[in-house]
Amino acid sequence: MVTAMSEDKYVAYVSTYTSGKADNYGIKIYDVDMANGRMMEKNQVEITNSSYITISHNEKYLYSITDFGVEAYRILPGGDLEVINQGSINGMRGCYLSSDYEDKLLFVGGYHDGKVTVLRLREDGGIGEITDEIYYKGLGSIAERNFRPHVNCVKMTRDNRYLCVADLGLDHVNVYRVDHAKGKLRPIDVIRSEQESAPRHIKFSEDGRILYIVHELKNYIDVYTYEERNGVPEFEKIQTISTLNDYHAGGSAASALNISVDFKYMVSSNAGDNSAVIYKIDQETGMLTKILCLPISGDYPKDVNLFPDNRHLVSLNHESNTMTFFNVDLEKGLLVMNGKELKVDQPNCIIFHKLTE
Repeated sequence: MVTAMSEDKYVAYVSTYTSGKADNYGIKIYDVDMANGRMMEKNQVEITNSSYITISHNEKYLYSITDFGVEAYRILPGGDLEVINQGSINGMRGCYLSSDYEDKLLFVGGYHDGKVTVLRLREDGGIGEITDEIYYKGLGSIAERNFRPHVNCVKMTRDNRYLCVADLGLDHVNVYRVDHAKGKLRPIDVIRSEQESAPRHIKFSEDGRILYIVHELKNYIDVYTYEERNGVPEFEKIQTISTLNDYHAGGSAASALNISVDFKYMVSSNAGDNSAVIYKIDQETGMLTKILCLPISGDYPKDVNLFPDNRHLVSLNHESNTMTFFNVDLEKGLLVMNGKELKVDQPNCIIFHKLTE
């Protein structure tokens, strides 16, 4: 169950909103105390309304959403960030971003304007020109809903061939073939979800054979197999599992979706219920078995993640402006509060990053 050696050193990057604050420090950098399951603030980066961050697959660069589009940073040896440049996405502020597996393209999902933007990434990790823009049209069953940003997701299949785009308003995931040379997207498939289920986040298994989609409004995760046959992507649903306990009364929204560093466990969270849920991932089938679903001692756990050792958990509680910490016993299904909460204004997401010599 322990997946990280005690001598490994990690930092954690936490993105936050800056609206209504006295400063514009939208990214917090923390030293991670793995032995004790705690984090200590190390530095902060001036950036407005960092709604989401991602790290390149070569782990050299960090990219963030900002009010002005997207911003690129070089990750320094100690974990601090050095700004490279910023680029416009020619639209309203995005809510999610990710790179392809060669770190040559950056994809940005926009909740407010229903848009996917593709940008070229430079050799030095900087952001280049826009290569494609896809504007979504049509009315979903919850087309008027606009009270939460940060609900779309853009994620490549691990074979680096297709981009999956979760459209919360229209209740489906659009699949595009990616032309890497031109940076263009061509629609090729649609994974349809249940009406008013609101697909929110997407993850793939380590080998890329399994796709996971968490649905915000109906509080469940769909599990699909994925393979390419005759040049066409094929997705087949094999499981639907709730993010809540059976006795829950209702009025909740599923939020986070993360996989442990060793790809053996999956974590999600529920606003309203204010709980974290952990599943064991069957390494053969990819199917999920619920281990626990317990309170996180905060309001609206927008992101929840296991520490790299799988012995501790952190919850980013967006509405109560805190991070709460827990000791985890995955064998016994226990979550026990670990020390005081940490104050952080409107936290959005967290990434653990292993430092290299």
